[in-house]
This record gives sequence, structure tokens and C-alpha cells, in this order.
Amino acid sequence: MTSSTLSIAQRIIFQLARDRRTIVLLIIVPLVIASLVGVSVPQKNILDYTAPAIIATLILFFGFLLTGISFLRERSQGTLERLMAAPITRLDIVGGYLLGFLLFAMLQTLIIFFYMIYVLDINYQGELWQILVFQVLIGIGAVCLGTFLSVFARNEFQMMQFIPLIILPQVFLCGLLWPVSQMPDYLQWIAKFLPLTYGVEGIRAMMLYGDGLLDIGKDIGVLAAYAVGLLVLAALSLRRGAV
Repeated sequence: MTSSTLSIAQRIIFQLARDRRTIVLLIIVPLVIASLVGVSVPQKNILDYTAPAIIATLILFFGFLLTGISFLRERSQGTLERLMAAPITRLDIVGGYLLGFLLFAMLQTLIIFFYMIYVLDINYQGELWQILVFQVLIGIGAVCLGTFLSVFARNEFQMMQFIPLIILPQVFLCGLLWPVSQMPDYLQWIAKFLPLTYGVEGIRAMMLYGDGLLDIGKDIGVLAAYAVGLLVLAALSLRRGAV
């Protein structure tokens, strides 16, 4: 991690922190969604079972949306173009944005998780800190995904089209609505290549069955590989004048 990476991250953090409307929305929107989940699920045992998958899905959705739109704004305002002209590597640029956006993605993650635990009274097993570490990994993947796909969008409308194209299929196939094992074979095959599948699988194992990080090594490895791969692809895809 270089000083350039940290400088970019610091600028992103200060820039978003000064936008009071954005900060309010970052706090209010997760609370509203989590509240809707709490009042829409009629039985407590059903809520306990579905909550881990819902948490993983919301982490992916909010992290992707925050990063994709914000990174696209950086390009449209010419900030990214100026950074590309500076004597720093593209990986430093993407890494700086990753760190900056990740802080706010994690803020939303903590809001959702602790609201569900202490307000909606979700029961969970396992160590709290290990669950949070795994959620951070999901958040890193979401930020990397948003950064990578924003490279291919020229405006916010195009960025929003990635939600039904990239996010919704993962929601339907990750096991949130029904078990992956009950899907047709070809959908099970597709689900194996979706990062949210491993996010849901891992967080369910921890919160429902008390597994630790060492017990979900496969899920951690797949999510980490996705995050690193998307980070590298995002850096390779950056190009000047791509707005």
C-alpha cells in the first residue's frame, strides 16, 4: 500500500463525509430496508433463518451501488482523468478508491447488522467478530465489483442497468429465496460461479450453525479470489478519455 493509495482514499473519505445528504442517506436507507424486512416476515423463526442471507445480499447491493455511482461521478468530473495523468499506477488508483469507498460500505454493513441483531432481535450463533470479518470480505467484493463495472458505464442510467443484469440474478440464485440444491441442475451450475452464493453460504454457516472462519475456508477463498480478480481487472480496464 503506497502513499498515493492512502492519499486517494483520504480524499474520497473527506469528500463523501462533507456531503451531508449522502451521509444521511447512507444511514437512513439501510435502516428503512432492514425495518421493512423485520415487519414483512411474519414468523420469528423464519426471520432468524433468512436474516443472514438478507444481510449478505444487502451488503452486496449497497456496496455495489455506492461504489459504482461514486466512481462514475469521479470519471465524469474529470478527477480520474487527472489521476491517470499523474505518475502513479492504475492499481494504486483503484486501491485508493477501494479503501475510500469501503469505509462507507462498511458503515452501512454495521448499521444493517447491528440493527437486525439488537432491534429486530435476530438470534445468531458463532463469534460476533468473526461474522463481522466475513461481512467485511463480502463488502470488499461488492466494492471491487462496483468499481470494475463502473468502468463500462458512461452515465448513471447505464450503471443502474447493471443491477438487473448483475445483482438480481445473484439474488435469485444465491439461496436467499430457495435452497440452491432444489434448483434445476443448470441453475445450480450457474450459482457456483456467483460470489453472492458463497457469501450467503458462509454467513449462514456462521450465524445459524456457529461455524468459525476456519470452517468456511472455501467460501472465504472464493470471495477473496473474486475480490482480487475484480480489483486487477478494474485497474487493467482503466483508460484515459473513457467517460
